[in-house]
Amino acid sequence: MLSLLDGLTSNADTLVAMAVCGYVSQPSLRPGHYTHYPDGKGVILPGMFGVVYNAKVGDRAFGWAGDHVEPGVSIAHPDEKSDFALHYLTCIGDEATVMTGLAKGATGVVTGEHARILVDFPDEVNDLLNIGDQIQIKALGRGIALNEFPQVEFKKTSPKLLEALRITRLGNGALHVPVAMELPIEIMGSGAELNSEFVDQDLMSGDRKLMADLGVDQMRLGDIIGIRHADHHFGRSYRKGAVSIGICIHGDSIMTGHGPGIMTLMTCAGGGIEFDVEPGANISNYFRIGALK
Repeated sequence: MLSLLDGLTSNADTLVAMAVCGYVSQPSLRPGHYTHYPDGKGVILPGMFGVVYNAKVGDRAFGWAGDHVEPGVSIAHPDEKSDFALHYLTCIGDEATVMTGLAKGATGVVTGEHARILVDFPDEVNDLLNIGDQIQIKALGRGIALNEFPQVEFKKTSPKLLEALRITRLGNGALHVPVAMELPIEIMGSGAELNSEFVDQDLMSGDRKLMADLGVDQMRLGDIIGIRHADHHFGRSYRKGAVSIGICIHGDSIMTGHGPGIMTLMTCAGGGIEFDVEPGANISNYFRIGALK
């Protein structure tokens, strides 16, 4: 049993730890592939898959000359069913170990899930990684729950992350979570149709003035995010009074309906979660990794 702040406890001692693996991916583009601005201008930009050397958790989510920039190392498995297992079983905070190549034995931390699983390694490890190197993850967290808050459903949350989030119990009986930023549900876009245990939901960032007015353009990769009236139990839908907590896992996009990606961490349909904004609520600070450590 994992003991947390305020006497909260989890079922961590009942969780099953399993090995899953992926391979460092090669960036891929379709022939003639253009990403289009809302006005129709087409560009070719980097961002997804592979080893990204200069974007880490803690860095800005906006302002890159890229699209859907994934921080750190992206890994996948070539077998579809094995890849689904990699996605569904891996949680934020799980340990990743390099099993082959020049960096064999080095360890890192899972920081997100997009089209690939995202892992943060130190710079010296990234410099040694090769496309195709095998990365094994000690997957732990699927099925995690707080004993005192059975109405709160957790997704993609390892015991390490649960402990780091600094959650507490309020006097009104609600669970309190510090977040770096609140996003209005009105700007949540692509990904609403997806299983909330699989991949993320993008916010819609095309209105740059609105992003600046809301302060959303200051978002960082790895920020913990709060969204009111968002029920993420089965997919992602509007439900008055519901609250969901997520994490920013990839950078901005110029595509209509897309922007930084928010991956679900926890959700409650009945108002059992409350949050306040604390700018330092970022896994770079919590795990001492990436840009803010």
